[in-house]
Amino acid sequence: MNGLQLATSIAERARVAGGRALFVGGWVRDRLLGRESKDIDLEIYGIEAERLLALLEEFGPVNTVGESFTVYKVGPVDVALPRTESKRGRGHRGFLVTGDPHMPVEEAARRRDFTINAIAWDPVTRAYLDPHGGRSDLERRLLRVVDPATFGDDSLRVLRALQFAARFGLTIDETTKQICRNTALDDLPAERIWGEMEKLLLEAERPARGFELALELEVVARLFPEIEALVGCEQEPEWHPEGDVWVHTLLVIDEARTRIDDLDRPQQVAVMLGAVCHDLGKPATTAVIDGRIRSRNHEEAGVEPTHAFLDRVNVHTMNGYDVRHQVVGLVAQHLKPGMWHKSTDEVGDGAFRRLARKVDLELLARLAKSDCLGRPGPFDCSAMDWFLDRARALGVEHAPPAPILLGRHLLKLGLAPSPKVGTILKAVYESQLDGQVTTLDEAIAAAREIIDAQAT
Repeated sequence: MNGLQLATSIAERARVAGGRALFVGGWVRDRLLGRESKDIDLEIYGIEAERLLALLEEFGPVNTVGESFTVYKVGPVDVALPRTESKRGRGHRGFLVTGDPHMPVEEAARRRDFTINAIAWDPVTRAYLDPHGGRSDLERRLLRVVDPATFGDDSLRVLRALQFAARFGLTIDETTKQICRNTALDDLPAERIWGEMEKLLLEAERPARGFELALELEVVARLFPEIEALVGCEQEPEWHPEGDVWVHTLLVIDEARTRIDDLDRPQQVAVMLGAVCHDLGKPATTAVIDGRIRSRNHEEAGVEPTHAFLDRVNVHTMNGYDVRHQVVGLVAQHLKPGMWHKSTDEVGDGAFRRLARKVDLELLARLAKSDCLGRPGPFDCSAMDWFLDRARALGVEHAPPAPILLGRHLLKLGLAPSPKVGTILKAVYESQLDGQVTTLDEAIAAAREIIDAQAT
């Protein structure tokens, strides 16, 4: 059975046992919004922890997620007793959590962050329980804290506010905004920051809305100095009539979001982070030269602050894919498609093959197109299509060509293992990238020429 069927069956079994099971949290919110949700959380009332565990074991293996506060996982369903959380120390682990099966629903819901997440649903009676007015807030598209006194106990809630507002098209009420401004963020580990940013970048239709709110709520200033530096960094109006680098970056982020749905998640992340970071080098390089605002070599200058930003969110690899390498490559090379297209000197195939060693050229084309379109006006962005067509024609849109000549070929020629082998392989591969070597016979012949030349 699927998650919903399993959860409903558990709820029915709890009723027979004299208890009551309620769907809580994001699943209920998403149901009211007409969205699908795979994350199902059940709160079980009226059944003590020992009896609850035995009941759950009727449905299969039970994984104890938090035994001290009675949270269990049965298949895809999280099951818990209603509980209270009180702050006892720094960070998200500094909570004293107490499960109580006899707790009133209203009190259990009070620990939730926002009213839209504090709605419960009874699968048996099919009734909603909404002690804090979450359904009304959803109708008004309003994001509002449940308990102002305890909201700041978990500082991650500030970042959740940003991604919820962007994902669901919500307005944050003024009291909640002020609470967010007053909540310290210095106890947030990088992994938790990234967890919320990833949802914002990949699940919001307009991620820029979350960044706008992050600036308004002083999150950017407190967590991301590399991004804050974009605010007020001027650009040449002829090329960037939209305004400063911050405004441009937001437009690029939203453009990039429209170009990633067909990608695997690690590649989606790379493109979106490339959009966030692509102009981080402009604050350090922007100057007025001959009466024009220039940011010369900003793409190269952007590498260092990109690394710093990626450190802040602890992004490295994802599912074995080197996301960091790609993001840095996108930042360092994001001007290449446009520059090569308008170059008066012919850009050879070798240049494309070599660039493919530094970055995925299809991702680069997507980011460059987003960069070009991230500004108002009739700009010609066909360069990126030309660039991608060239890369695809050469078969290097995702990776450089594999070397034709390998070490074993040189050993067969009588060479002993030594640094010399690597030098020859590198030289022949360079000829391959230039298109001078296309077959194994040609590669071996090129190697022989090098060997003979070194022997004389």
